[in-house]
Amino acid sequence: MDVRYLTYVIEIAEQGNMTKAAENLFVSQSSLSQYLSKLESELGTPLFDRMKGELRLTQAGEMYLEAAKSVINIQRKLYQNLNGLSDTGKIILGITSQWGLKMMTEIISKFKDRFPNVTLEIIEDNVIPITKLIHSEKVDLALMAANDCSEFGDQCEILRREEVVFALPNSHKFCALHRDDLKDISQNELKELFKDDSFILSKQGSTIRFIADKILKMNNFVPDTVCEMNSMVAVREMVSKGIGVSFIPSTCAEPNHNVTYFSFSPKVFRYNIIAYRKNLVLNNPEKYLINLFKNYQLNT
Repeated sequence: MDVRYLTYVIEIAEQGNMTKAAENLFVSQSSLSQYLSKLESELGTPLFDRMKGELRLTQAGEMYLEAAKSVINIQRKLYQNLNGLSDTGKIILGITSQWGLKMMTEIISKFKDRFPNVTLEIIEDNVIPITKLIHSEKVDLALMAANDCSEFGDQCEILRREEVVFALPNSHKFCALHRDDLKDISQNELKELFKDDSFILSKQGSTIRFIADKILKMNNFVPDTVCEMNSMVAVREMVSKGIGVSFIPSTCAEPNHNVTYFSFSPKVFRYNIIAYRKNLVLNNPEKYLINLFKNYQLNT
């Protein structure tokens, strides 16, 4: 069942731009344009309105798009059910955070022992791109950090709340004063306590940056930012070398003799979740993988 050409229309609709759609589909723009023109000629009606570099669905296009998605979902369910009979196939898994990658390195051997003929295709990216892949049904499952689960509705399960802490180099004067009593850092005191420090911030669009910006805005505080990066391992290392201070998820706050971690008061959390694509009917490998996720979380 070849639904490749149906995906062309879906991608064009999602991007609203022929060039971007062609890049994502790994086809030439001219080939994609020719295909769309031929399809519209066969249907006897345009599927898109052309407006200064932007393509917008016509009423006929919306009908075609809905039908195309339905056909692709039928194919996906069919293949999934067939694969479930023989425990073969592929699971496309999105991962947004260090804790998800760490989890996979520890459970993948168990999964492969149970389902040696199932391939795990892992897509690692930030929250926004992975969320788009979930909603466009291009990944089956996703291990995600999230600030708010409402946009997923019933398409997600919360594994746990994960605290976000503040990391300081041991040489910092605040550590000298409070290392023994492990005093929490008041969110309201952040500007007063650390106005002279350089900050290492996560990039815009990340869950940690969302939390950091919220606290900084509350304090009317625009800190000196030495750099922005999403690798929490690298951030932790930079803090240990005294380059700056940073917001770090607790799962990445591993013991380091040069770093001290403080909770905020009140405490700050994000969610660790499993998100599912719409219309996903779980097969045996997917059920087993999800159980591994849940049991891993319960044991940590």
